[in-house]
Amino acid sequence: MTAAIVAALLTVAACSSDAKKPGAIAASAHSASTNAAPTSTVDLTRLPLGDQKYTTSAQKGSVFSCMTSFNGGGAFQNGPWIRTDTNTWDATTKIAVSGSIDQAGKFTGTHDASGELVEGNGLPTVPTGVFPVASTDEAYNYDRNPNSIKGYTLKVTFPEPKLADAPSCVGGTIGVSVLGVPIFSAFDAGGRDAAAHEVQDACDGHPQMSGQYHYHSLSKCWTDQPGFDPGLFGYALDGFGIYVERDATGNLPGTADLDECHGRTSEITWHGQKVTMYHYVATADFPYLVGCYRGTAITKATGLGIGGPG
Repeated sequence: MTAAIVAALLTVAACSSDAKKPGAIAASAHSASTNAAPTSTVDLTRLPLGDQKYTTSAQKGSVFSCMTSFNGGGAFQNGPWIRTDTNTWDATTKIAVSGSIDQAGKFTGTHDASGELVEGNGLPTVPTGVFPVASTDEAYNYDRNPNSIKGYTLKVTFPEPKLADAPSCVGGTIGVSVLGVPIFSAFDAGGRDAAAHEVQDACDGHPQMSGQYHYHSLSKCWTDQPGFDPGLFGYALDGFGIYVERDATGNLPGTADLDECHGRTSEITWHGQKVTMYHYVATADFPYLVGCYRGTAITKATGLGIGGPG
């Protein structure tokens, strides 16, 4: 999540309720809020850091993580938007990796009785910054991401979501965005708040060591995508949708408005129909998208680095 998230929070798109054709998901226009519920006040200039906020059980505001040991890399120096004295960060002043490159991403979704099949070339359908980060880029002073963006075959079948008896932990990859690329957990490889510490591009994404471009939080470049339900940012590995919901004034909810897995039960558009069901919700504050699974996550998919529980 870069400083560009401010624009994302102010963007209010127009809602579509177009029905979908059998066997496929029909296109939709840009959407407005999918839920008009009141929201908590979230100060974008003082967002709580999520560093090391991983737990061994489901707790609101943390990540129930299958991994409890983090020793990887990431940004090597805190930017001035990180305030260690107050353990907060300022999303309004965070910089982004420069550049705007069309990666020619391709991504489709098809729904049938077995669930949701999504497939693409592993590249985002929105622009990316220039990676590896150039030495002339301001981002280089904090995060020298040396990785290049690479395409690959992405093919995932998400099950029809069902609530499990108890929440379960999440791994490094937590889902797939309708923008055509994976969604990672809220942590960087060192167990820190990835949205705060790592310098992503203007669309809030970046590549990891194998070249897989991904998000850790809501992309500022997200809008409703043709072929997918309005308000849908992506699918978690348990099949439940991750939605963008705004109140009447255009504000996203806060983590305080959601349950311990970062979701709630309310009305959404699901497979072209207005239904009341459980779903995850994007916020500007940690853990951003998913804190644990309320359903049963898949353990294998083409192109995703997943396996075992979560």
